Amino acid sequence: MSNEDSNNKSQSEKKFNAIEYLNYLISESNNPSDIEKLEKISKMLNSKKYGLVWEEHPEKVEEEMKSKIPVFLENKCKKIHDSDSEDFNFLLEGDNLHSLHLLEKTHLGKIDVIYIDPPYNTGNKDFKYNDSFVDEDDKFRHSKWLSFMERRLKIAKKLLSENGVIFISIDNKEGYQLKLLLDEIFGYKNMAADLHVETSAVAGPRRFAAMNGSVVKTTEFVFAYSNGNTQIIKRPLYDSVLGYDTHYSKFDDTDKGIINLSDKINSELKIKNEFLNAHLKVDMPSLNKLIQVNSTVKNWIYSEDISKRIFRIGDKLNSVNSEDLSTLSSHHVKRLNNKYVILNKNNNPVSIFRYYDRIGTADDYFNSYGERTLRGNLWKGFSSDGGNLSSEGGVKFKNGKKPKRLIKQLIETCTSGKETNVNVLDFFAGSGTTAESVMELNNENKGNYRFILANNDEVIDTTYQRMVNINKEVPMNLKYFKTDFIDKNTDDLETKLLSNIKALVELKHGVDLNRSDIAIVNKRDDLNKLDLSKISTIYMRSQTHKMLNRELLKELVDIDIIDIPETFFAMEMKEAGL
Repeated sequence: MSNEDSNNKSQSEKKFNAIEYLNYLISESNNPSDIEKLEKISKMLNSKKYGLVWEEHPEKVEEEMKSKIPVFLENKCKKIHDSDSEDFNFLLEGDNLHSLHLLEKTHLGKIDVIYIDPPYNTGNKDFKYNDSFVDEDDKFRHSKWLSFMERRLKIAKKLLSENGVIFISIDNKEGYQLKLLLDEIFGYKNMAADLHVETSAVAGPRRFAAMNGSVVKTTEFVFAYSNGNTQIIKRPLYDSVLGYDTHYSKFDDTDKGIINLSDKINSELKIKNEFLNAHLKVDMPSLNKLIQVNSTVKNWIYSEDISKRIFRIGDKLNSVNSEDLSTLSSHHVKRLNNKYVILNKNNNPVSIFRYYDRIGTADDYFNSYGERTLRGNLWKGFSSDGGNLSSEGGVKFKNGKKPKRLIKQLIETCTSGKETNVNVLDFFAGSGTTAESVMELNNENKGNYRFILANNDEVIDTTYQRMVNINKEVPMNLKYFKTDFIDKNTDDLETKLLSNIKALVELKHGVDLNRSDIAIVNKRDDLNKLDLSKISTIYMRSQTHKMLNRELLKELVDIDIIDIPETFFAMEMKEAGL
């Protein structure tokens, strides 16, 4: 081989990205016309664009599906059946792309809440692509991650119900790229929230970094997207507020009418003495200080009898008719059209706000009772959960364990609690926090939830152990499925596919087909083997159901027949010519 041929071969074997390859072609070309065209293409590729542009990377698990069909096999040894309910949850072992592919057959448009905590791609052995960890020196580090996430998120969107919500935890390593990717997949108008969750404090080594001039990261993102309805809050959350809002300075006294709150305090000798003993004047700024440290004052202010008569003055009302106006007074508060109203000194109606409606139990780490405010996109205080995080679920998990309180609140706030069988999916299940969150919400009577977890075989033992631990506290029903494969070129493909429909039926309906009163019928011969007197429900292929004669249909009249979709393996059978 000549040196020239050798050089050409070495050049052709180099791995180029698109722009590098164009530059290589330009350098090698001797044709001015070709060079001009190539330079034009290069300029177009280098021109500024809005949105994500990245180098696509093939993935082994996706390539595998070109020759093999993923199916689920049940590991019956790991089945848990301790709940009084007959509804089942599911733990899916295998690459989550395969699991999502199968869920696309069973749960298209049926998942109400998705929570995922994907690899953050820190370069510290947290993200594996094609069986190799992606380190921080990999020049395709971000494009591999985006290729990985895009495939899974596109399926996730299909799984979401009409009013479903997906929550994704991420930090600033990939957060900004993820935001653009989510905009492309779900539509930028369907972003419901960019939550900023306080996950750590400026303490320990972080404190030294901060003192030396670094801006220390204490929050992470949780992005929320929907399929169209971005008003996702069904049950609002509250944050506690320290001190006393001094705008609430009026008191509706039964005998004296509207007076200053400080006058009411002066008339209560026990409460007044608390101020005097603290060497404070009886006024609103002093109340703000004292209520934070003095339980006597705090309990008095928060008591129903007192707090319901403390008010702050609001805005003038212009829509009060003359009849209602005649009933109003400047001396006492009146409830009018769902508002509290009094007359001001000019005899104009003004709205006022009741202090009682400002206090309640907050959704913070301590469930504090007192003043609170509606939570926005800043979710504070989850660094407090860190102290117990390692012990949550009774399992250790090296990286990425999320606070149970966080996931419980995400699920709770976007569901009303009145829905039946809310399907919650986590396909980066990690230690299984989502499952425990779901079971605790059920146990607290905050809703009716079922979970599906998907995890790879590297951490699945940890996930399953947490299910065992949860079951000791809150009994559950769980089926454990593992991904297996059927070769597309096998001779008996249809028979093998039909034998694997049972797992998909169980997954779709959240049931256990091993119950004696439930049966699955793929072919008419299966029906002949059944003692119909003991059967309450039959899951039957639509094709088989249509072929039954009148006599058989009469025998089945008292049995609940549920169709098995022909779409479960329709595409695979069509490709095989079946």
